[in-house]
Amino acid sequence: LNAAPGRAPRQRVRFLQAPAPGGGGAVELVAARVPVLADHPLVRGPRFRKLKIGAGHRLDVKASGVFVLGIGHGNKLLTELYNCHLTKVYTVGGLFGKATDDFSDTGNLVEKTTFDHVTREKLERILAVIQGTNQKALLMYSNIDMKTQEAYELAVKGLIRPMGKSPPIITAVRCLQFALPEFQLEIHCLHETQQYLRKMVHEIGLELKSSAVCTQVRRIRDGVFTVDDALPRTQWNLQSIQEAIWNCQLKVETELEKTL
Repeated sequence: LNAAPGRAPRQRVRFLQAPAPGGGGAVELVAARVPVLADHPLVRGPRFRKLKIGAGHRLDVKASGVFVLGIGHGNKLLTELYNCHLTKVYTVGGLFGKATDDFSDTGNLVEKTTFDHVTREKLERILAVIQGTNQKALLMYSNIDMKTQEAYELAVKGLIRPMGKSPPIITAVRCLQFALPEFQLEIHCLHETQQYLRKMVHEIGLELKSSAVCTQVRRIRDGVFTVDDALPRTQWNLQSIQEAIWNCQLKVETELEKTL
C-alpha cells in the first residue's frame, strides 16, 4: 500500500513577495498556491503503519477452502455476518477400513476393519438419519413457533437458523462419490468445527459396522462467499485484493439487508 501512487499534496494559498512591475527594487505581495509541507512524504512518513485485519470462521491446519478476512471497516461487517448464522458448505472425503486417534488419515492407527459389506444405499440411509435428527435440533434452537405465518415465510426463504449459540447443526448432507473404500460427502452446517466433521466421518464408519477416517475437509462456501470469490496464493497482491473487495461488496450488503 505504501508503494502505491499517493494523492497529490494539498495546496494552500499564501501571499509571497515578488518584484513590483515598475522595478526600482519595489516589492509587492502576490497570491500563490503552494503545497502543504505536512503532506510531504518526508514529513508525513508512511501512510500506513498498521492494518487491522480480522478473521472470519477459522480453518484448522488440516483443512482448506474459503477463509474470509476483513480489513478495516470489514471487521465490523464480519461481526454482522457472524450474527446472521449463515450456512457453510464443505466437501469431506472419507476412507473406510481403518480408525485413527484424531479421526484423520494422518493420525496414529488405532484399528483396521473390513468394509466389503458397506454399500452406497446403506451409507445414504445413515446420512438421512443424521439429517433428520439435525433438522429437529435446528427447529429447537431457532426459537420459532412452527405453527405461525412467520415460521412459514422463513422456511420458504430458507432463513430458519439458530438465534444464538448452539451445538453444531447439519442442515443437509449427501453423498457425492462412492467407490470403496473411498467416499465423499457434501455437508451443509452451522456452528461446526473441522474436527467435528472428521469425527462425524468416524461415527458414520461405526454406524456401518466398520470404521472410517477423514481424508479431506474443504470449505467451498462460507455464507455469501464461495470458492469462486477466493484468491489463490498466486493472487495475493494489492490489485487482486482490491478487486475482490469491490466484487463482494454488493453480495455482503444484500445478505445483511435480507437477514438482519
